[in-house]
Amino acid sequence: MRSVLLGLAAILLVLPAADAARLPVVVIDPGHDLRANGDTEPIGPASPTQKIKDGGGTRGVVSGLTEPELNLRVALRLRPLLQAAGVRVVMTRTENAGTSMGNIARARIANRVDAGLFLRIHADGSLDPSARGSHTLYPRLRRGWTDDVYAPSKRAARIVQSEVVRALGFPDRGLQERSDFTGFNWSDAPVILVEMGFMTNPTDDRLLATAAYQRRAALGLCRGTLRFLGLAPRC
Repeated sequence: MRSVLLGLAAILLVLPAADAARLPVVVIDPGHDLRANGDTEPIGPASPTQKIKDGGGTRGVVSGLTEPELNLRVALRLRPLLQAAGVRVVMTRTENAGTSMGNIARARIANRVDAGLFLRIHADGSLDPSARGSHTLYPRLRRGWTDDVYAPSKRAARIVQSEVVRALGFPDRGLQERSDFTGFNWSDAPVILVEMGFMTNPTDDRLLATAAYQRRAALGLCRGTLRFLGLAPRC
């Protein structure tokens, strides 16, 4: 958390206050962290339903690369691309070194900075090794939780999904609504979760483990994010 706040402060110091306030803000959330978090938290505001904070993610079936590390590598490539296009970026984490903070804490980072988009970067896993491709998730409509972010989140999901598929060339698995994601239900900002590919699929895993495909993923995420924000996709 300290690194998140220091990064935000550094951005603000290099810009006049009025200029910094005018920049669109994107919170990049590289999913998971070095260690899972087995504690529980309410799935939504005032909900009696508890859900584990973070199960820890998956791992490359060929590469051995962990999902938290892959997510972070792509996020760190994405950050300068968005900054160069005039976007103020806040990261939920900048290293792979701790126990996951959980999803309420991640959403609250986006809420505090009034993010124009809360962009959650993940990779998928499956018991079926033939499953591959990219898909994007967004919140299901639920009054009192997601009604204020449902429409823009769905629009962001559609735009970003198209750009990620174009950049990676992976099969397009489309969009999916989810009502059970804590990070969605606590977010006051438009929010999506991009599953770049399946680390349990040998083809997706081999490609996503390379610097070239991590850059492709970052470029697709950048172009989709900028299009959603109404900016020229200069990535």
